[in-house]
Amino acid sequence: MAISKSVGVTPTERLLAKLCEDTFLKLWSYPNPFRDDGDELCDLLVVFGNDVLIFFDRENRRFDNNPQDVNLAWKRWKKTVIDKQIGTAHGAERYIRMGRSIYLDAKKTQAFPIPIDLENTCFHKIVVAHGVREACKNASPMNVSGSLAISYGPDSSTSPSEPFFLNLDRSKPVHVLDSENLEIALNELDTIFDFTAYLDAKVEAIQRHTFLTYCGEEDVVAHYFLNFDNKKKRHMIGTFDNFDSVHIGEGEWKDFANSELYVRRKEANKSSYFWDRLLQITSNNALKGTLEGNSEPFLGKSALHFMAKEPRFSRRGLADHILKSIADFPATDAPIVRNVSLMPSFYSGTVYVFLQVKVQCMSQSAQEHREVRSTMLEIACAAAKLKFPDIERVIGIATDAPKFSGKSNSEDLVLMEFQDWSAERRAHYEEANKELRFFATAQMQKTKKTITEFPKPSIRKPRNQKRVKIGRNDPCPCGSGLKLKKCCGR
Repeated sequence: MAISKSVGVTPTERLLAKLCEDTFLKLWSYPNPFRDDGDELCDLLVVFGNDVLIFFDRENRRFDNNPQDVNLAWKRWKKTVIDKQIGTAHGAERYIRMGRSIYLDAKKTQAFPIPIDLENTCFHKIVVAHGVREACKNASPMNVSGSLAISYGPDSSTSPSEPFFLNLDRSKPVHVLDSENLEIALNELDTIFDFTAYLDAKVEAIQRHTFLTYCGEEDVVAHYFLNFDNKKKRHMIGTFDNFDSVHIGEGEWKDFANSELYVRRKEANKSSYFWDRLLQITSNNALKGTLEGNSEPFLGKSALHFMAKEPRFSRRGLADHILKSIADFPATDAPIVRNVSLMPSFYSGTVYVFLQVKVQCMSQSAQEHREVRSTMLEIACAAAKLKFPDIERVIGIATDAPKFSGKSNSEDLVLMEFQDWSAERRAHYEEANKELRFFATAQMQKTKKTITEFPKPSIRKPRNQKRVKIGRNDPCPCGSGLKLKKCCGR
């Protein structure tokens, strides 16, 4: 059955809906859901795995009229746009935790399609505030941008409220984005993994330090990218040192966005959106009710779900490998040609199998061909398990070789898990793979590649540079004065 979604009511809601569909994908992002009493639950709800993101979007143009009493205008703007929405966000969480029904329309004709595991759910509440960007930027010549300054402390109710500065409660943290940094946050942390990892790191910092203050959310994003925890192998906010207060200075985002480090990351990530386009195509089919097969993408048991879990830098590596496999597909007149690749996931125990098939003179119907291709993909996924017994899960992707198929093509996705990898099942696939011989031929090639969030700069050798052979008893070229064998040649 097709699912009809709202696209947002106001211009700012429509912007939020578009950004969230790009970041969290269409299958998991739903604008304007409703409660069982017909009232709107929130402005946008994202449910993916154990993460539930509740967005409230509010705009108030009070400051467009250049009010004489800025303090009074600020108090009224803050009450409407921030305080009320924070209270409503907490109410939306309570509503969901009660297990009450959620609908996609006010008439309650379409139930929210994704079940929520209330025992294991992590809630993230986000208020998006509009209407003070220019006023905030003009409030002080020291302001780099038009972002709201924010502090998380022990008791926000007794803290003074200065214009364009928010004191938020650290015991029940709600994230506040604004017109200046909404697109920065959702465009730079543009996967469900990256965005929720950022929010988790921020909440950890709020709980670890008595005060966390910053001049704009975009500065926190820059701080997060540049602050890496080598022990836990992830980005973090703040410090593990015993400091009561951590302040993130203004202008960190501006400096970061103008750095070579940032430029290299953005350039490297361009190829990763091939992965996103594949996900969006399949998500659209699921929403339209035209997705074939027996997968259950709304219940989480699907190849699509695991593909969407991948962080941005992992998608980059996967997409680069797939695009190279497509470009390297052999040009031959053989009646049937296939090429299969095995790629690791970000998640241990999970791998991807990418299968391309080219049929020179197809005698089958399109449906028959697709069934054969799907069967080949299933065998290839099982063959990966036969070759590498430690694999716990395989996500298979099959397509007609894009290098030769033109603009018209189709994709098959399969999820294969091995909790019940019995001797009978193993024997079945060993027999099925005898003719196809996936991952069992002498032509197999193995490559290793390290993918990092920030790629290192490429080192180009000068043209026409002469190579000089240096012996181990010659002076070391590093200039130490020692022989090579005693210095860098150890």
